[in-house]
Amino acid sequence: MAGQFAGKTIAITGAAGGIGQWLCRFFGDEGATIAAIDRVEKVNDLVDRLGKDGITVKPAVVEITDASAVQAAFAGFGDVHVLINNAGVSRYKTLQQTAPADWQADVDANLNGAYSCAHAVLPQMVERRSGNIVNVGSVNGLSALGDPAYSAGKAGMIAMTKAIAQEYGRYGIRSNIVLPGTVRTPIWDERKAKDPNVLKTLERWYPLGRIVEPEEVARVIAFLASDMASAVTGAAIPVDCGLTSGNIVMARELTLEDF
Repeated sequence: MAGQFAGKTIAITGAAGGIGQWLCRFFGDEGATIAAIDRVEKVNDLVDRLGKDGITVKPAVVEITDASAVQAAFAGFGDVHVLINNAGVSRYKTLQQTAPADWQADVDANLNGAYSCAHAVLPQMVERRSGNIVNVGSVNGLSALGDPAYSAGKAGMIAMTKAIAQEYGRYGIRSNIVLPGTVRTPIWDERKAKDPNVLKTLERWYPLGRIVEPEEVARVIAFLASDMASAVTGAAIPVDCGLTSGNIVMARELTLEDF
């Protein structure tokens, strides 16, 4: 992929997070200008941190659930060649714990914010007759794995991804989504405080015997954003160490075999 993104601007939401920072670094090293979007002020730190390595970062502190703010931010970025909807949040573990306002907040953060970003960038992509959107969903969008409001938002992202692929393909615009499993990011710190062995416990559900590292998700995003995936659109690709291949724990118990 060396130099493939030189001269391009890549917008990344959730840029200050674990996967987001890796993406900013990767695409910056490939010559892209980074339009870094996050709701937290530390996204501004990327200017100096990446700038010392010659990477240009245009930061924007934006709550992506505010469609007007999103529109204004994208207007300031100029041409955006690739949009990576990486932002997401999970705050309510069960339906019983989720009030109507909580449900709305998580669906807004995980689905409607991604839509607002796509809505802001699609007109310019249509005008150029080229563009690329990569959404970051979750295996939760495929199955009931807790965090129901988050999961509903991620399921909606799959539908949105496919709709964009269908409607905008004629303009040379591709749209795909990656579906990570459990990823080793700071979001797990709170749960590890309750159970230090939680990630070790989860590993038995994954055929590869481990959870996903942030850079492993980012590499698949980078592939989809590149010309190497020029014929790939409307795809939903799990990056989950095999979780969605089946139920390995149940399979072991059914067969009474250790594999």
